[in-house]
Parts: sequence; structure tokens; C-alpha cells
Amino acid sequence: MNDLFSNSFKRYQDLKRQAYMDDLEAGGSKSGNETIDLDRFFQDVENVKEDMKAVGNLYRRLQESNEESKTVHNAKTMKNLRSRMDSDVEQVLKKVKIIKGKLEALERSNVAHRKIQGCGPGSSADRTRTSVVSGLGKKLKTMMDDFQGFRAKMTAEYKETIERRYFTITGEKANDELIENLISSGEGENFLQKAIQEQGRGQIMDTISEIQERHDAVKEIEKNLIELHQIFLDMAALVEAQGQQLNDIESHVAHASSFVRRGTDQLLEAREYQKSSRKCTCIAIGLGIVALILILYPLFGIVTKPNHIDMQLCLLYGLLVRTSPTRHIDAVLFTS
Repeated sequence: MNDLFSNSFKRYQDLKRQAYMDDLEAGGSKSGNETIDLDRFFQDVENVKEDMKAVGNLYRRLQESNEESKTVHNAKTMKNLRSRMDSDVEQVLKKVKIIKGKLEALERSNVAHRKIQGCGPGSSADRTRTSVVSGLGKKLKTMMDDFQGFRAKMTAEYKETIERRYFTITGEKANDELIENLISSGEGENFLQKAIQEQGRGQIMDTISEIQERHDAVKEIEKNLIELHQIFLDMAALVEAQGQQLNDIESHVAHASSFVRRGTDQLLEAREYQKSSRKCTCIAIGLGIVALILILYPLFGIVTKPNHIDMQLCLLYGLLVRTSPTRHIDAVLFTS
């Protein structure tokens, strides 16, 4: 059970830092009040963890007391040990009830927090809070399994004790059905006491008292552990709901990430298509210009030929002006 808490503080701090980093990447849109709420949430989580750590310490004490009871053969010592174990189990019950109330309060705060703008289902803050509460629930479930195992172990060891004492008194080995009847009816100690007295061994009545104390201790602890188990069962629904909700959120986030990646790929394809389209357009324009030039060039050639003849005539006229009289030139030009 120590392993459950050894790295939890670091993990919760990592989740807290991740929530702040997600907020910064999103543009830092959270208000100061929301940041304070997140700090208060993690403080409440630390309080729950402290209570769970105290339950873990009590669990270890119960284990130690149970191991000690195996070597006890004195009624007074067994009575003191029984009193100590009863006290520890009662403290466990109180602590677990407190933890249950705090977990339910955390769940209510998560529901209220989802109503804040930007903190709805699937947001970084909601994923962090849901993940933390779910983690606490899983730790609590592990503790429940540990206490259930402890209860089964105590019952099995008490059964072995009755079986050994029965063999010591009668010299016969009792079958499972007889042992179960002796334990369930509470007649095991009465039978042993009667057998010892019938054999004239009343001087070991302290052993009978020790067995009675052991029986009472087992029954009382078992009753408290059953009550503890019922509390755990009440919280199991909360733990399961948190786990399912976290799975749904993670599924939505995965789908959203898939859509984002798909959109990014399509955007890249669109850009490549746009570049290709522009290139084709430029090539088409260039080919059109070349074709237009080829079509218009012959026309320009036809138009420019008369102009070329007129230019030659002008040059000839200038030459005649310099070398011949004006009338002669005019006559020549006129006749021509």
C-alpha cells in the first residue's frame, strides 16, 4: 500500500503543471478565479491523500496486530490486543467515511466547474480534474481489496486455530463442515471448554478464555470490516462512473485529434493543389501569348509593307530635290 502513495504527489504536480501548460498553449484565457479554483481543487486532493495515507498506516497496524495474535496464549494479552485492533478498525471506518464525503464533494465541484466557460467536458482543466478524482478512486478500490484480503486471512487463520484446538482436545481431525458449524454457531469455545472439563483439565481455563477473546475479536473485526466493505461498495459506483467518464473524454479527445490531423493533411493537399493550379495557369497564359504572337505576326507583316514603300519614295523625293530643279521634279512626280 505504500507504493500507492510514494509517487502520487509528483504525479499530481505533473498533472497540475500540464493543466497550466495547456492553458498557456490555448492562449492563457483562464481568469484568475479559475486558477484559484484549480489550486483549491489540488489542495482538497492533497487532504484526501493524507486521509488515505492514514488509512494505510492503520492497515499496517492491523496486520502487525494480527501477526502478534498468532503467538498469544494468554487471555489478558489477547483482550488488550483485541481492544487495540477494534480501535484501529473503528478509526478506519471513520476515515473512510470522511474520504467518501470528500470524494463526493470533489465530484460535485467537477460538475460545477464544467459550467464555467472554457472548462466544459473535454477541456484541459476538466480532463485534469476528472483524471485526478479517478486516480483517487482507483487507490481507494485497491485499499478495499487489501482490507477484503485481510478479512479473509483473519477468518482462515481463526478456522485453523479452532481446528488445531479441536484436534488437541479430541485427538480427532475435524472436517470443514464441523469447523464451519462450530465457528458460525459460536459453539466452538463452549465445545472446547466442555471437552477440557470432561477430561479433568479445568486448570487450563485461561486457554479457554484466550480462545473466547480471540473469537470475540475475530467476530467484532469481521463485523466492522463488513461495514467498511459496504462503504467501499457505495463508492464503487462513483469510481466506475469517473473511469467511464474519463474514458469518454479521452475518446473524444482522440477523435478530435484525429479530425485535426485529417484537416491538416487536407490543408496541405489543398496548398499543393493550389500551387499546381497556379503553375498550370501560368503555363497556359504563356502558351496563349505565344500563340497570339504567332497569329498576329503575319498581319503585322502585311500592314508594314506599304509603309516601307512610302518610306522609299520619300527618300527618293529628297534625293531629287537636291539634284534637280523643282519643276522637273514635280513634273516627274506628277507623271509618275
